[in-house]
Amino acid sequence: MSKFKYLKISNYKKIRYISNDFKDNLYIVFLHGFMSDIKGEKPTAIFKYAKKNKLGFLALEYSGHGKSSGKFTKGNITKWSKEVEIVIKKIVKKNNFILVGSSMGAWLSLNQFKYFKDQIKGFLGIGSAPEFLQNLMWKKFTKKMKNETIKKGIYNLKHGNYEYPITYQLIKDGRKNKILNKKIKSNIDVTMIHGGKDEVVPTSYSRKVLKLFTKANKKLVIIKNGDHSLSSKQGLKRILLELDKIISNMV
Repeated sequence: MSKFKYLKISNYKKIRYISNDFKDNLYIVFLHGFMSDIKGEKPTAIFKYAKKNKLGFLALEYSGHGKSSGKFTKGNITKWSKEVEIVIKKIVKKNNFILVGSSMGAWLSLNQFKYFKDQIKGFLGIGSAPEFLQNLMWKKFTKKMKNETIKKGIYNLKHGNYEYPITYQLIKDGRKNKILNKKIKSNIDVTMIHGGKDEVVPTSYSRKVLKLFTKANKKLVIIKNGDHSLSSKQGLKRILLELDKIISNMV
């Protein structure tokens, strides 16, 4: 992957990103998942695809993620959505773009429709997880876990080999970012890809996202043996195929 760059978006905040500029061309904007970064298989594969097809590309790390500044525990959906908006305005400028949102990145993508309406020409969701903080985390917390989160302001959630510091402010902010009750009237191609063996986010979330779009050309792709990340060769191949279809339909 090419060199990572940094964009100063305030006196105390620097966002790491990677971009590829083809003047006046369509961009692909990749938004990663919760506690992830832009060094993974998916952004790497999509970046290569963009270069090969002479398309613009942008992937960024939200504050507290990857090598961007800030503490993860100070971040939330509102802040991260705003950072995405600022970076798109600086890098993509007035160019049209397609959003590719992975897991939480799909939630942040949905929040961009209120800022960019006509510039967004397509949306590809990968294991989409809108409103996961309330529905897939908080609701599954035991009473003891909830009490600790409220009392201490944080709970270190162990999941597999990872530990996620879940703050109470993050949970509360998630409730302010309800998106599944909204309607999006963009007349674009919207494709949701979800692993049939996703143990993190149920496939029903991709169906919920599709319901938000009232005028879109909608498609759901379930990858039979796919997991949540879909970073396998098979998963990446399908992601690029579906992305290519969205782009081809625009011509």
